[in-house]
Amino acid sequence: MSQEPLELQLPEKVSIFTIFREFLVVGAISFGGGLFAFLRDLMVDKRKWITNEEFVVMLSISQAIPGLNSVNLAVLMGDKLRGSIGSFVAALGLLLPGATLVLVIGMFYGVNRHHPMADHVLAGIAAGAAGLFGTITWKTGSHAFQGLKSLLLVIFTFVLMIVLKWPLYIILLVVLPIGLYVFRPSTHEAQKDLK
Repeated sequence: MSQEPLELQLPEKVSIFTIFREFLVVGAISFGGGLFAFLRDLMVDKRKWITNEEFVVMLSISQAIPGLNSVNLAVLMGDKLRGSIGSFVAALGLLLPGATLVLVIGMFYGVNRHHPMADHVLAGIAAGAAGLFGTITWKTGSHAFQGLKSLLLVIFTFVLMIVLKWPLYIILLVVLPIGLYVFRPSTHEAQKDLK
């Protein structure tokens, strides 16, 4: 586990316009599962608003609460930067390009859905999104999953979800307590943290 501090000091108060602009750009250039890759690059690598560990925590929270995971992540980041107004403009910036594009493409697809190229274009977009999602999984996972315990927990979760097809809420009820127990701090680490 890295000794990197969990809390980064923001150099100065980030402007509402900057939050809106950054999330607007991410919303405009990302597709499907690739959104997390762009959000991670923005928040961790480019702006250094949070550490990779904080990103993993925010991502976990965003996946555990109702709503779109990427929007939940934007809301959490916006709140960290500027409170409620930051949450609102981050979500608005992230959603505006995609919502506009979906409306335009939906109208275009409605008129041209029987064209032979329509399905090929959609398949190409899906393949690109799958590749981007694999990238963010690798980038995030390479820091978060170190050791045999992590690998076994990932495999166990995969089996529950893909092989046994358990619902997500049941998987969370089973895996969360196991993960908390397996990754609890040792007595030595807990005493060290208290000093």
